[in-house]
Amino acid sequence: MSEAVHEILQRIQELPEEDRLLLEEQLAQQADAEWKRAADEARRLARQKGIDQAAIGRAVENVRYAASSCFSMAAKA
Repeated sequence: MSEAVHEILQRIQELPEEDRLLLEEQLAQQADAEWKRAADEARRLARQKGIDQAAIGRAVENVRYAASSCFSMAAKA
């Protein structure tokens, strides 16, 4: 961990509880906003490539089926 990060973490620990809670709330809001931006971009790219929710569902089922098949074959061996 860099010295700068260590110093920031130390300063956060020294904050009064009320300030730490406000900081946590602000960081959570920022993380949520970043996640929403990334999700919107991922949806836009998926639409561009013609990937819809049904295609995603099929892919998930294929992965699940393949994984469960591998486990059942390993158990038989």
